[in-house]
This record gives sequence, structure tokens and C-alpha cells, in this order.
Amino acid sequence: MDDGPSGPSFFLARARLRPVRSDDHAWMGAALRQARAAGRKGEVPIGAIVVVSGRVIGRGANRPVGACDPTAHAEVTALRRAARTSRNYRLGGATLYVTLEPCLMCLGAMVHARIHRLVYGARDPKIGATRLLRQARAARLNHRFDVTGEVRAGECASLLREFFRKKRRVRNPS
Repeated sequence: MDDGPSGPSFFLARARLRPVRSDDHAWMGAALRQARAAGRKGEVPIGAIVVVSGRVIGRGANRPVGACDPTAHAEVTALRRAARTSRNYRLGGATLYVTLEPCLMCLGAMVHARIHRLVYGARDPKIGATRLLRQARAARLNHRFDVTGEVRAGECASLLREFFRKKRRVRNPS
């Protein structure tokens, strides 16, 4: 399942984004491939991968429409597959790469999975939740992980913009 080279903190300990690591760009490329696959199927193009020890153990492409499942976000799908691969719902040491800043539901799944690190591409000004959790300083959470944001943000945002531009053209062909 290898898809690339081996592989800022909220949840209270640190409130700033962590620096980008050299392999983050390559792994985000793998997440972008998942996003493009979702877009080809008519889903919002968001992709995610879970990496442990330089190996992809879970992949996910956004699929709530096709799966008739509001929880079928790319992050949740990738976490489910990673848990199945590792035969453990706890994914200590895992880094989750996703093309769009996660929503609150997906961040909750990451806390429960006990990931080590989150790396996201484009910011989501509407429902992206990393800043909400930082601001809330939810000190009672029993798990913390580092967050690195805006890795290949331009590519990730461009993919989303183009998808919605095409959707609007189909609806309003003027």
C-alpha cells in the first residue's frame, strides 16, 4: 500500500501550527490523488491517507453521496481502512494527510483513533474546525496531536474551486 516517501498543535498543548516536514509534500500528493478520484465520481474532491512508519495503511476519498452516508468523509474512510489494516482502532504513530481542513466530526474521529499528527492542505473557512478547537482550549481532552496546515494548499484549493465552478456551470448553463 506504499504511496510515497516515509513519513499546528491544537488540542491544547500548543496553539500554533507546526512546521511542514520535507515528506509532507509528497504524502499530500497521495491525498490529492484520492481527491481527484472522488471528483471523477461526482463527489466533492477531498482525499485522505493514513501513514505509519513510511507506509500508507489507509486511503479515503470523499463519498457521502455515493454511499448515502453523511459520515463517509475522506478522513473517516481512511481511518476506518487504517484501523482494519492495523487490526486496531487506535492508530498511535499515524499521520493523517487530508486535502481540506477537517470538520469537527472528523477531528473527533482522529482523537478517538489517537493519531499522532494531522497534515491538511487547504483551509476550510466555513466548517474547518482546527481553529475552533485551538480557541476552545478544550483542556479536558485526553489526547493531543500536532497539526500542520496549508501543505500544497494552492493545489488543494484549486481542485475544489474547479469542481464547484463546473457544478455551477451545469446548474446555470448561461
